[in-house]
Amino acid sequence: FPSQLKSQAPGSAEELRCLQVLNQQPEGSSLEELSSSQGCLKLASTIKAYVATVTETMIRKSAVKEAWRSYFNTSEGQLPPKITGKPSAHLTIHPQSLAQDGRSQRFGNLSQSCRHAITHWGHSSLQSHVQNMTYRAGRLRVEQPGKYYVYSQIYFRYRGAGPDSGPQLVQCIQWQPAHSPPVLLLKGVGTKCWAPEADYGLHALYQGGLFELKAGDELFVSVSSLAIDSNDAAASYFGAFRLDL
Repeated sequence: FPSQLKSQAPGSAEELRCLQVLNQQPEGSSLEELSSSQGCLKLASTIKAYVATVTETMIRKSAVKEAWRSYFNTSEGQLPPKITGKPSAHLTIHPQSLAQDGRSQRFGNLSQSCRHAITHWGHSSLQSHVQNMTYRAGRLRVEQPGKYYVYSQIYFRYRGAGPDSGPQLVQCIQWQPAHSPPVLLLKGVGTKCWAPEADYGLHALYQGGLFELKAGDELFVSVSSLAIDSNDAAASYFGAFRLDL
């Protein structure tokens, strides 16, 4: 601002008189008598431009500071907990025995090929999470309607009964609307024959698809056999996330 005033040196004497007059004006008095002076008008224009620039800079800095404050917890230097965001969940197989899983009346009448519902998933570890969805006893519950990509992979560790045993391994993703029986969304099938000297066979089944879901709908996974490697959380998992399409 001082440099702007210096650039107007030819009229500085008149502008100085304007400043003196302004300084002598009582508070709330009219400034109409100054409007007839070109020097005063020019000075007022310079001051107005300067004030506008300073105000815009202050508002911009305040907005940036507020944005950072909302993103970071300035008192602890940590990210605040996520309370908003797109619904998503990624569950990993629970590292405990699957003996408690199986046919359960609360999962409805499941088909023979996928009769064992998996009721134990890890949902609060480094490899798993649940955000804006609800997990309880093997089920993912949708809280916000929309189009969801639903997926699952099961890593079977099947110990055969004979040298050429080739069991049919089946994995299913079931959808259960509120107060309705479960509906089969996806079904993956694998039939393998393993070498005679193998103590067991390993086979992974993956499937995924996009579905329109409503609030209150639930999802769960069922399988044909509980011969699953429950110690590898990276190999057996189940999840869903909403897409804004």
